[in-house]
Amino acid sequence: MDSAPHRHTHKKWDTLVRNPKIFFIAFFASIGGFEYGYQQGVLGQSEVMTRFEDNFPSVVNSSSAIGWLTSILQLGGILGSLTAGIIGQVISRKYTMFLACGWVILGSYLYCGASYHKPSLLYAGRFFTGIGVGTFSAVGPLYNAEMAVAELRGFLVSFYQFATILGIMLSFWIGYGCNYIGGTGDTQSNLAWRIPSIIQGIPAIILAIGIFWLPFSPRWLVSKGRNEEALKTLAYLRKLPQDDAAIQSEFKEMLAEALFQKRVFAKNFPKLAEREKQNVWYNEIVQYYNIVHTWDNFRRVATAWLVMFFQQWSGIDAIIYYAAKVFTSFGLTSGTSALLATGVTGIVFLVGTVPAMLVIDKFGRKPMLIGGSMLMWVCMVVTGIIVAKFRTDWEAHVAAGWVAVALIWLYVGTFGATWGPVSWTLVSEIFPLSIRAKGASIGASSNWLNNFAVAFFVSPMFVHWEWGTYIFFAVFLAVGIVWVWLCLPETRGATLEEMDSVFKSKTGHEDALMMEEARRDVELISTQLKTGASEKEGSEKESDGKWVEDA
Repeated sequence: MDSAPHRHTHKKWDTLVRNPKIFFIAFFASIGGFEYGYQQGVLGQSEVMTRFEDNFPSVVNSSSAIGWLTSILQLGGILGSLTAGIIGQVISRKYTMFLACGWVILGSYLYCGASYHKPSLLYAGRFFTGIGVGTFSAVGPLYNAEMAVAELRGFLVSFYQFATILGIMLSFWIGYGCNYIGGTGDTQSNLAWRIPSIIQGIPAIILAIGIFWLPFSPRWLVSKGRNEEALKTLAYLRKLPQDDAAIQSEFKEMLAEALFQKRVFAKNFPKLAEREKQNVWYNEIVQYYNIVHTWDNFRRVATAWLVMFFQQWSGIDAIIYYAAKVFTSFGLTSGTSALLATGVTGIVFLVGTVPAMLVIDKFGRKPMLIGGSMLMWVCMVVTGIIVAKFRTDWEAHVAAGWVAVALIWLYVGTFGATWGPVSWTLVSEIFPLSIRAKGASIGASSNWLNNFAVAFFVSPMFVHWEWGTYIFFAVFLAVGIVWVWLCLPETRGATLEEMDSVFKSKTGHEDALMMEEARRDVELISTQLKTGASEKEGSEKESDGKWVEDA
């Protein structure tokens, strides 16, 4: 039996025990994931509350209006995730998360201000919240990935998914508890649907305050030529001295990768590279041309986009957004029973995610995606068969309804253990430094774009297709299995700088020579940082470190 995975796991936990600060940094930075998940679950709870129905009958009684109210969050998410690629590179990952906090706080409290005469505030609140959580989805996992060592990367990035599911679960149970404020039925208070949104803004406020104590990503600092600060931050994160061999090796790889990417861009697009020096925003925008121009970059962007495409069309957010209505369609006619079943869904989701975080760096990405898709496919197919057979008489087939409920729970738990954490990990780790923020933002935008389509179209699908909706998602799960098996490379254990080898990047002989030259030049830069050269020499080396004249 191969003991390598056990050695790998042992090293991971040794690293975490010796240096727990990285655990807490990643967990705190993942509050944005909590906001993402909370917003996903909170609307479905409100929809079945009596007072919400009384206040907004034109919304609740129209599947189209509900579809728009649900999906406008995704429109904001698309905008937030795409713009985060540029903003995250210009002002840093952590300050971009601060901006996201502002959008979430604004959206949360606009939503609370909606009334019978102002239902438009519901839509405005969810749109602005969508910008915020979309921004979080692009920079949160990326920030954690860039802070982590290879053996901890999957574990730390999966904190974002853990926080997302924690947010979903708490939104379910908060909605269930708030349903009783002022009583049930006509005596219910408006606070029943407002308090969940008030609570939503609190974590964003905490993150906005605490974010200034988070370190910058060392890889972002390197990309900005702030090499001394990057080395100091890296040593702080690894809890090792700056002259430690492991720190020096990791730091030199970051420098070499950044220098290589800059030189390749200058070689391929000399005119664009010259204009890059003149404007920092132009610098970032032209990198999108780099993404589509080279096959290696485009392949990675396509991989990130398709990972999120198959994640969303597995049907997970259709279940999360419309969980209460799904359970009602299985014969749980009481709104309270449906909310209770939805609350259990959140617990199952969370319980399924925890073990995935512990084993993602041991078993790898592909086996988890394929195994999870197979089990989810079975759940969708069997649920579709049950609904097709018993949908006209649930009262006489109560047991069949509960079997369908249990299958949904199993489906959600399996997603939480596989596609949930693995997809976000992949999107955050597969790109070279030069396009990492932009590639991750495109991957996140795929999540939001397909999330929008699911949120908008699935509500009428549940009404008109009924059992066919579950078979529809099963088909996408089957196609996803084939794609993962044939097209997705395994990234477990590789450093961010080794992804070229993982993707079998065809850089050619000339690029290989440029990489070797970059590594030799990095030795000079690193030596200058260690020995503390004179101010004049340091200025010259710093310009070399900024990759501009050197490129």
